[in-house]
Amino acid sequence: MSTHRLSRRRPWRHAVIAVAAAAVAVPTVAFAGQPVTSPDERTTVGALDDTYYEGALGKSGPELKAALHTIISEQTKLSYDDVWEALKKTDEDPANAANVILLYTGRSQAKTTNGSGPDDWNREHVWAKSHGDLGTATGPGTDIHHLRPTDVSVNSTRGNLDFDNGGDEVAEAPGNFADGDSFEPRDQVKGDVARMILYMAVRYDGEDGAPDLEPNDKVNNGSAPAIGRLSVLKQWNTEDPPDAFEQKRNEAIFGIQRNRNPFIDHPEWVNAVWT
Repeated sequence: MSTHRLSRRRPWRHAVIAVAAAAVAVPTVAFAGQPVTSPDERTTVGALDDTYYEGALGKSGPELKAALHTIISEQTKLSYDDVWEALKKTDEDPANAANVILLYTGRSQAKTTNGSGPDDWNREHVWAKSHGDLGTATGPGTDIHHLRPTDVSVNSTRGNLDFDNGGDEVAEAPGNFADGDSFEPRDQVKGDVARMILYMAVRYDGEDGAPDLEPNDKVNNGSAPAIGRLSVLKQWNTEDPPDAFEQKRNEAIFGIQRNRNPFIDHPEWVNAVWT
């Protein structure tokens, strides 16, 4: 059981981050035959509410979850090999187009260093593959909404741990903490992790041979199609609202997979679904 620790918030994030209601327009990326979205088609939350999310507005609880599932299930599916090139676009360093930003370390690293060496970057399943036996066949195991570039050895440290506050600091990734049953990511991506996990729970509900993924309020979930701790994920979503990088990433994925993470566009929907 993890020792509870208050999240290590960084006040500057709250001063500069406007949540999705601020409606920031960001460019879209094309991939694997998908058309490039023109500037006139670039999205804002207001425009999305009139179109993409129209069927979800005014709902809450199970009705909202069901409506969002219907909306985001319309997507282009990638192979696991496709994921390499997709992540080079979705997680590109805004300050250096030759690099990607690694999720847990925050390190900017050359796109060409993807591989299996200890200091290479690889494809981290934020919803751990073993939690529901996702595998890497086309489907939930290749959904780039929850796949992120990470340092290979840090990825191994996280393994299939649930998410919670507490643990010992990860030497190779300061600001991240781990113990025997959970992993706590650095402050700057706590909300990102929460919204990725909760996206997966809405998107995959047992249809088309995929597992029925659900968050719960415990750790040590093992191979069950569940990840915790839900109360902590909700806390992280509130304390670390979407920033420009996360919003731009969501837009890039919309250009590739043709679906969105609704909790980036509307973080308040987390508490509306999981009351």
